[in-house]
Amino acid sequence: MNAEKRHAIFARLQQANPHPTTELEYSSPFELLIAVLLSAQATDVSVNKATRLLYPVANTPESIYALGVDGLIPYIQTIGLFRTKAKNVIETCRLLITEYHSEIPRNREALETLPGVGRKTANVVMNTAFGEPTIAVDTHIFRVANRTGLAPGKNVDIVEEKLMKFVPKEFRQDAHHWLILHGRYTCIARKPKCWNCMIADLCEFKQKTPLPDNA
Repeated sequence: MNAEKRHAIFARLQQANPHPTTELEYSSPFELLIAVLLSAQATDVSVNKATRLLYPVANTPESIYALGVDGLIPYIQTIGLFRTKAKNVIETCRLLITEYHSEIPRNREALETLPGVGRKTANVVMNTAFGEPTIAVDTHIFRVANRTGLAPGKNVDIVEEKLMKFVPKEFRQDAHHWLILHGRYTCIARKPKCWNCMIADLCEFKQKTPLPDNA
Protein backbone atom coordinates (compact mmCIF):
# COMPACT_ATOMS: atom_id res chain seq x y z
CA MET A 1 0.00 0.00 0.00
CA ASN A 2 1.38 3.40 -0.95
CA ALA A 3 1.64 6.48 1.25
CA GLU A 4 -1.13 8.34 -0.59
CA LYS A 5 -3.61 5.53 0.08
CA ARG A 6 -2.63 5.30 3.76
CA HIS A 7 -3.12 9.02 4.17
CA ALA A 8 -6.54 8.82 2.53
CA ILE A 9 -7.60 5.98 4.86
CA PHE A 10 -6.77 7.93 8.01
CA ALA A 11 -8.22 11.15 6.63
CA ARG A 12 -11.57 9.40 6.20
CA LEU A 13 -11.43 7.78 9.63
CA GLN A 14 -10.64 11.17 11.15
CA GLN A 15 -13.48 12.88 9.29
CA ALA A 16 -15.95 10.29 10.55
CA ASN A 17 -14.66 10.39 14.16
CA PRO A 18 -12.54 13.48 14.87
CA HIS A 19 -11.97 12.73 18.58
CA PRO A 20 -11.84 8.98 19.12
CA THR A 21 -11.16 7.47 22.52
CA THR A 22 -11.25 4.19 24.37
CA GLU A 23 -14.59 2.59 25.21
CA LEU A 24 -13.26 1.70 28.66
CA GLU A 25 -14.68 3.96 31.36
CA TYR A 26 -12.15 5.72 33.59
CA SER A 27 -11.52 9.03 35.33
CA SER A 28 -7.80 8.79 36.14
CA PRO A 29 -4.67 7.17 34.71
CA PHE A 30 -4.84 4.60 37.52
CA GLU A 31 -8.44 3.67 36.70
CA LEU A 32 -7.46 3.33 33.04
CA LEU A 33 -4.50 1.09 33.90
CA ILE A 34 -6.66 -1.25 35.98
CA ALA A 35 -9.38 -1.32 33.32
CA VAL A 36 -6.88 -2.21 30.61
CA LEU A 37 -5.37 -4.91 32.85
CA LEU A 38 -8.83 -6.40 33.31
CA SER A 39 -9.66 -6.17 29.60
CA ALA A 40 -7.20 -8.84 28.43
CA GLN A 41 -9.27 -11.53 26.68
CA ALA A 42 -12.42 -9.76 27.82
CA THR A 43 -14.78 -7.20 26.31
CA ASP A 44 -14.78 -3.54 27.26
CA VAL A 45 -18.48 -3.93 28.07
CA SER A 46 -17.77 -6.61 30.69
CA VAL A 47 -14.93 -4.58 32.19
CA ASN A 48 -17.08 -1.45 32.42
CA LYS A 49 -19.81 -3.40 34.23
CA ALA A 50 -17.26 -4.55 36.79
CA THR A 51 -15.51 -1.22 37.30
CA ARG A 52 -18.82 0.61 37.72
CA LEU A 53 -19.20 -1.45 40.90
CA LEU A 54 -15.54 -1.40 41.92
CA TYR A 55 -14.47 2.21 41.41
CA PRO A 56 -17.09 3.85 43.67
CA VAL A 57 -15.72 1.62 46.45
CA ALA A 58 -12.01 1.59 45.56
CA ASN A 59 -10.24 3.53 42.81
CA THR A 60 -6.74 4.23 44.15
CA PRO A 61 -3.74 1.93 44.59
CA GLU A 62 -4.19 2.09 48.37
CA SER A 63 -7.92 1.36 48.43
CA ILE A 64 -7.77 -1.52 45.96
CA TYR A 65 -4.70 -2.97 47.67
CA ALA A 66 -6.62 -2.84 50.96
CA LEU A 67 -9.28 -5.09 49.44
CA GLY A 68 -6.76 -7.87 48.86
CA VAL A 69 -7.25 -10.62 46.30
CA ASP A 70 -10.24 -12.14 48.08
CA GLY A 71 -11.89 -8.74 48.47
CA LEU A 72 -11.33 -7.79 44.84
CA ILE A 73 -12.60 -11.02 43.27
CA PRO A 74 -16.33 -10.41 43.93
CA TYR A 75 -16.15 -7.23 41.85
CA ILE A 76 -14.40 -8.80 38.84
CA GLN A 77 -15.53 -12.45 38.88
CA THR A 78 -17.72 -11.91 35.81
CA ILE A 79 -14.55 -11.21 33.78
CA GLY A 80 -12.48 -14.00 32.24
CA LEU A 81 -9.30 -15.07 34.08
CA PHE A 82 -10.49 -13.11 37.11
CA ARG A 83 -8.35 -14.97 39.66
CA THR A 84 -5.10 -14.30 37.83
CA LYS A 85 -6.15 -10.72 37.13
CA ALA A 86 -7.02 -10.16 40.79
CA LYS A 87 -3.53 -11.26 41.84
CA ASN A 88 -1.92 -9.04 39.18
CA VAL A 89 -4.02 -6.01 40.14
CA ILE A 90 -3.21 -6.33 43.84
CA GLU A 91 0.51 -6.80 43.17
CA THR A 92 0.45 -3.86 40.73
CA CYS A 93 -1.13 -1.69 43.42
CA ARG A 94 1.56 -2.78 45.90
CA LEU A 95 4.33 -1.85 43.48
CA LEU A 96 2.72 1.48 42.61
CA ILE A 97 2.56 2.34 46.32
CA THR A 98 6.07 1.17 47.22
CA GLU A 99 7.99 2.05 44.05
CA TYR A 100 6.13 4.92 42.38
CA HIS A 101 4.47 6.93 45.20
CA SER A 102 1.09 5.71 43.92
CA GLU A 103 1.62 7.50 40.60
CA ILE A 104 1.39 5.77 37.21
CA PRO A 105 4.82 5.81 35.55
CA ARG A 106 4.85 7.68 32.26
CA ASN A 107 7.28 5.45 30.38
CA ARG A 108 6.82 2.06 28.77
CA GLU A 109 9.74 0.30 30.46
CA ALA A 110 8.47 1.12 33.95
CA LEU A 111 4.89 0.23 33.07
CA GLU A 112 6.00 -3.16 31.78
CA THR A 113 7.52 -4.02 35.17
CA LEU A 114 4.00 -4.13 36.62
CA PRO A 115 2.37 -7.60 36.80
CA GLY A 116 0.09 -8.31 33.86
CA VAL A 117 1.24 -5.24 31.95
CA GLY A 118 2.70 -6.11 28.57
CA ARG A 119 3.64 -3.89 25.69
CA LYS A 120 0.06 -3.55 24.45
CA THR A 121 -1.28 -2.44 27.84
CA ALA A 122 1.62 -0.05 28.33
CA ASN A 123 0.99 1.48 24.90
CA VAL A 124 -2.70 1.99 25.68
CA VAL A 125 -1.88 3.81 28.92
CA MET A 126 0.85 5.88 27.27
CA ASN A 127 -1.49 6.91 24.46
CA THR A 128 -4.81 7.37 26.23
CA ALA A 129 -3.71 8.65 29.64
CA PHE A 130 -0.61 10.61 28.67
CA GLY A 131 -1.15 11.59 25.04
CA GLU A 132 1.85 9.75 23.61
CA PRO A 133 1.60 8.77 19.91
CA THR A 134 1.89 5.03 20.61
CA ILE A 135 -0.08 2.31 18.82
CA ALA A 136 -1.20 -0.69 20.86
CA VAL A 137 -1.73 -3.67 18.56
CA ASP A 138 -4.53 -5.91 19.78
CA THR A 139 -6.37 -8.61 17.84
CA HIS A 140 -8.58 -6.05 16.06
CA ILE A 141 -5.72 -3.82 14.94
CA PHE A 142 -3.62 -6.83 13.91
CA ARG A 143 -6.49 -8.04 11.72
CA VAL A 144 -7.23 -4.63 10.16
CA ALA A 145 -3.56 -3.89 9.47
CA ASN A 146 -3.10 -7.21 7.71
CA ARG A 147 -6.44 -7.49 5.94
CA THR A 148 -6.40 -3.99 4.48
CA GLY A 149 -2.72 -4.09 3.55
CA LEU A 150 -2.11 -1.04 5.74
CA ALA A 151 0.74 -2.64 7.70
CA PRO A 152 0.96 -6.41 7.15
CA GLY A 153 3.04 -8.49 9.53
CA LYS A 154 3.29 -11.99 10.97
CA ASN A 155 3.13 -10.86 14.60
CA VAL A 156 2.02 -7.88 16.66
CA ASP A 157 5.53 -6.49 17.05
CA ILE A 158 6.06 -6.30 13.29
CA VAL A 159 2.64 -4.73 12.77
CA GLU A 160 3.30 -2.15 15.49
CA GLU A 161 6.69 -1.30 13.98
CA LYS A 162 5.17 -0.87 10.52
CA LEU A 163 2.26 1.22 11.77
CA MET A 164 4.62 3.53 13.63
CA LYS A 165 6.59 3.87 10.40
CA PHE A 166 3.73 4.17 7.91
CA VAL A 167 0.94 6.03 9.72
CA PRO A 168 1.30 9.72 8.82
CA LYS A 169 2.51 11.70 11.83
CA GLU A 170 -0.58 13.89 11.91
CA PHE A 171 -2.77 10.82 12.52
CA ARG A 172 -0.52 8.80 14.84
CA GLN A 173 -2.00 10.01 18.12
CA ASP A 174 -5.48 8.69 17.29
CA ALA A 175 -4.60 5.82 14.92
CA HIS A 176 -4.91 3.20 17.68
CA HIS A 177 -8.51 4.18 18.47
CA TRP A 178 -9.62 4.47 14.85
CA LEU A 179 -8.23 1.06 13.94
CA ILE A 180 -9.59 -0.74 16.98
CA LEU A 181 -13.07 0.70 16.47
CA HIS A 182 -12.93 -0.13 12.78
CA GLY A 183 -11.98 -3.71 13.61
CA ARG A 184 -14.56 -4.01 16.35
CA TYR A 185 -17.56 -2.77 14.37
CA THR A 186 -16.82 -2.92 10.61
CA CYS A 187 -13.78 -5.03 9.74
CA ILE A 188 -14.95 -7.83 12.03
CA ALA A 189 -13.25 -11.22 12.13
CA ARG A 190 -15.55 -13.68 10.38
CA LYS A 191 -17.53 -11.61 7.90
CA PRO A 192 -16.20 -8.08 7.52
CA LYS A 193 -18.86 -5.54 6.61
CA CYS A 194 -17.08 -4.45 3.44
CA TRP A 195 -20.39 -3.31 1.95
CA ASN A 196 -20.67 -0.75 4.76
CA CYS A 197 -17.01 0.26 5.01
CA MET A 198 -15.89 3.85 4.45
CA ILE A 199 -12.44 2.73 3.25
CA ALA A 200 -13.48 -0.28 1.13
CA ASP A 201 -12.25 1.29 -2.10
CA LEU A 202 -8.82 1.90 -0.53
CA CYS A 203 -8.56 -1.49 1.15
CA GLU A 204 -6.49 -4.22 -0.52
CA PHE A 205 -8.48 -7.16 0.87
CA LYS A 206 -9.29 -9.39 -2.09
CA GLN A 207 -12.34 -11.29 -0.75
CA LYS A 208 -14.57 -8.34 0.04
CA THR A 209 -17.97 -9.38 1.39
CA PRO A 210 -21.07 -8.33 -0.57
CA LEU A 211 -24.22 -6.80 0.85
CA PRO A 212 -26.18 -9.55 2.68
CA ASP A 213 -29.37 -10.73 1.02
CA ASN A 214 -31.44 -9.83 4.09
CA ALA A 215 -30.05 -6.29 4.38
